[in-house]
Amino acid sequence: MEGFGVHTSMWTMSWDKKGAEYAVSQAVRYQMDFLEIALLKPLDVDAEHSQRLLEKNNMRAICSLGLPEGAWLSKNPDTGVEFLKVALEKTAQMGCEALSGVTYGGIGERTGFPPTEMELDNVARALGEAAAYARSLGLLFGIEPVNRYETHLINTGWQSVAMIEKVGAHNMFVHLDTYHMNIEEKGVAQGILDAREHLKYIHLSESDRGTPGAGTCDWDEIFAVLAAIDFKGGLAMESFVNMPPEIAYGLSVWRPVAASADEVMENGLPFLRNKARQYQLL
Repeated sequence: MEGFGVHTSMWTMSWDKKGAEYAVSQAVRYQMDFLEIALLKPLDVDAEHSQRLLEKNNMRAICSLGLPEGAWLSKNPDTGVEFLKVALEKTAQMGCEALSGVTYGGIGERTGFPPTEMELDNVARALGEAAAYARSLGLLFGIEPVNRYETHLINTGWQSVAMIEKVGAHNMFVHLDTYHMNIEEKGVAQGILDAREHLKYIHLSESDRGTPGAGTCDWDEIFAVLAAIDFKGGLAMESFVNMPPEIAYGLSVWRPVAASADEVMENGLPFLRNKARQYQLL
């Protein structure tokens, strides 16, 4: 998962043939090292088509998702494991390297209370089963902490580490996101330091989910601490420009975060690449 990538939300949230072909063509145009595919409906994905498309364009990829409500691990761990197994199978069939994201629950999953011991036990047991299945397919399996408005389960780097250590699966990793860290961590550097032994992937997302460099994220702090821990994982730009209403609802995005995908790619991408080069991460 090394190098510089981009989340497919830049161009599409539907990984059908048309969406896949357009996203891959744009990733090639901008010379990305890899794509992060939003695998929201794994059953609908034509894995053979995606595998051929990625291979033809020499494009590496990982997949990410949030679980649908009926498959939230805290409430329905067995159903959640079955959903994750399907997603993992599609990930492997497409030739991708990992499945990550909110693999432990759903975007918008909140009870109004801190997570209970039973909820966390359910999550850990289900993640353990999913991680074992991922390992059998030769895949890495990640968890992404997200902010308090999107889940009550895992919000910080240290909580992610605690869950991975509770599960005890060696193919699991922490997947951080600067947008969520900007809300939840005492400082972005602290979140990265807390997760460093398990950190293999990070979303580079601005404070408003818009164009990197045009918000309040402290990018020098972010890249300096990544360099300090000798980070070797994937750097993925994420900005939600093209979203269906149900995803916008879950993310609580009520206005455009950027004028267009072109604006983000033409301004945000060079900004982040230059920062990564400045701190010798590329």
